[in-house]
Amino acid sequence: MDLLEQDILGDAIGDHWYYRSKSRAMLRLLEGVAPRSMLDIGAGSGFFARELLARGGAERATCVDPNYPTDRDDAVAGKPLLFRRDVTATDADLLLLMDVLEHVDDDVALLGGYARMAPRGATVLLTVPAFEWLWSGHDVYLGHRRRYTVARLEATAHSAGVAVDRACYFFAGVFPLAAALRLPGALRRGATGQEPPPRCEMRRHGALANALLGAICAAELPAMPFNRLFGLTVFLRGRVA
Repeated sequence: MDLLEQDILGDAIGDHWYYRSKSRAMLRLLEGVAPRSMLDIGAGSGFFARELLARGGAERATCVDPNYPTDRDDAVAGKPLLFRRDVTATDADLLLLMDVLEHVDDDVALLGGYARMAPRGATVLLTVPAFEWLWSGHDVYLGHRRRYTVARLEATAHSAGVAVDRACYFFAGVFPLAAALRLPGALRRGATGQEPPPRCEMRRHGALANALLGAICAAELPAMPFNRLFGLTVFLRGRVA
């Protein structure tokens, strides 16, 4: 997750409909996977690693992010959670890259470097923002380089040495609202060729809004692994080849 959004949500991140729903989708796509050790790359606060340690059965996790001021050790439910600015080797059998690839110029090189570091057969879980035409000031604010389709993320994974098991869209239930809000800006960008000004769209919400939006996202979870049509986020699960 992005540290810029962590600064906005603070300790309320676990209650926010977006992160709560993304965590549930992550767990749904990892059903049947029983990792011993995970490496959460570009982990920010470590929210997703913490969720997997608490709910997904993993025994230990390492979060790596060059933006950490220093290395430190923590724990979740008595399980080791390490924060590192860099790693040069890993025995992790689960690699997480949650909204990371869109931040770098060479996504294949980043993913491929970690795939070559991990044991063969290790599970890889990726998420990225969907559809270039949904580009907005929020992408500029977060320093994104691109958005993806399912096909584009699959091609990136293949080029990086990751065999794809499943790829799909999520947040289809809230997609129409987001598309309606972003389409005018996309049309202006297409007409002028100019980037929109940076603008953070992440907001804290009250209990009612969080419950309603969370319920909409929860309703699509059973169909999510088969959704190759539309959504706000692309999920991909694969294996190091």
